[in-house]
Amino acid sequence: MSTEPPEESPRPSHAPSSEDRDAGSDDRYLRIAEMIVGTAMMFVGFLTILLSISGGFELAGVTPALLYFAGMTIWAHATIVNTTVRYSVMIVAITLALAFFHYGEVHFWHKQVIFWATVAMVMFFMFTTATPDEKTKH
Repeated sequence: MSTEPPEESPRPSHAPSSEDRDAGSDDRYLRIAEMIVGTAMMFVGFLTILLSISGGFELAGVTPALLYFAGMTIWAHATIVNTTVRYSVMIVAITLALAFFHYGEVHFWHKQVIFWATVAMVMFFMFTTATPDEKTKH
């Protein structure tokens, strides 16, 4: 029996960050593409809704609302780190899109709710900092 202590494996000087881990994966590029597509869809849908509020004209169908909520779903999937918040936002966006699609028209108060909910969502995500990834806390 040997009385020598077991050899420890050499430890790296720094733990790999999430950027180092994702540098070679296609998942990072897919998330970036989802962020771009989701933001663009939200912008196009929100701009049409905002202009109809300020101009006083009616929307020609539910397409801008569907674009907005589809973009929100794609954006949330790519951007929000907390899975509970991510899937909650996605479920609410999909449910509202299906409700507007079923109802068939967007009233003025619907547009106001979409506008102020967007303002609240942007303020929430603008003023909260992202939590570091659990895997990089070692």
